[in-house]
Amino acid sequence: MRWPLIRNMPHHFSFDFVKLAPFAAVLSVVLIIASGVSLGVKGLNFGTDFKGGTKIDIVMTRNVPQIDLQRDLARMGAHDPHVQGFKDPHAAQIRFQPVAGADAIAAADAIKAQLAAKYPDMQIGNPDVVGAKVSGELFTKGMLALAAAVGLMLLYIWFRFQLQFGFGAVIAIFHDVILTLGVLSFMRIEFSLVSIPALLTVIGYSMNEKVITFDRLRENLRKYKKTPLRDVINLSENERLSRTLITGTTALLALAGMLFLGGPALFPMILTMVMGIIFGTYSSIYVALPVILLWGVRRNDEEAVPLKPMTPRPGL
Repeated sequence: MRWPLIRNMPHHFSFDFVKLAPFAAVLSVVLIIASGVSLGVKGLNFGTDFKGGTKIDIVMTRNVPQIDLQRDLARMGAHDPHVQGFKDPHAAQIRFQPVAGADAIAAADAIKAQLAAKYPDMQIGNPDVVGAKVSGELFTKGMLALAAAVGLMLLYIWFRFQLQFGFGAVIAIFHDVILTLGVLSFMRIEFSLVSIPALLTVIGYSMNEKVITFDRLRENLRKYKKTPLRDVINLSENERLSRTLITGTTALLALAGMLFLGGPALFPMILTMVMGIIFGTYSSIYVALPVILLWGVRRNDEEAVPLKPMTPRPGL
């Protein structure tokens, strides 16, 4: 028995996706410009992993308001202190920046000693100090990982389909990543080391959508060699629309629980993935395919051959 909403979903659609492509292009350009302005003016809200600093995990036996704890840290000499709560109301993480010219390790030990004196019932973990050089190397390697992922996917699409398919996919992926980073910048969501695998997941999901889109388009191009390309694109997208809606909705429902119930520690990573799924689904239709429509495709491939039914073996 199928879920009622899936059972009642129509199996055939007739949307004119190509007709809306110019309006979608304007929307994408506006969003990219807005993301670029936000990234240029506000920048990313880098966490300790990327800008350096000290992290100390604490467990409190009584409720201490975060704002009071931040004020105490500032009085103790912590520069730009922040207190991040977790799902456990008694657990938290303290973050602060080193003072210029000071020994970061010695300063962290001094803050820990003052905390122990101020809150004798507090369990204080060992300080985790990340230097500016290490944080810079982490950021550089993270960006190189993203660039390598995009480059390898371009080669994969090129060899599996055609070059214009690869460029369409890469342009769409850059579109998804820029918009996702723009949302993180505008909302001042912390960008930390866990954001890199979240972005890689976004790239992987987006590329999977492109491969499915291109595969259906290629199949229909072999079937309808004389049909205008825009009509083949509309046909292909209408044929896979129900699958796209079910897959995207299922992924968003799975992430929604972690987004609202996972606590502050998981929120930046899950929000990045949610934005990536939304942008990735949109760009598959209104970024990757318009590139192919403008560029054109070769249509001299072999005709599609239907699969022959398997002959059952004797005795089976």
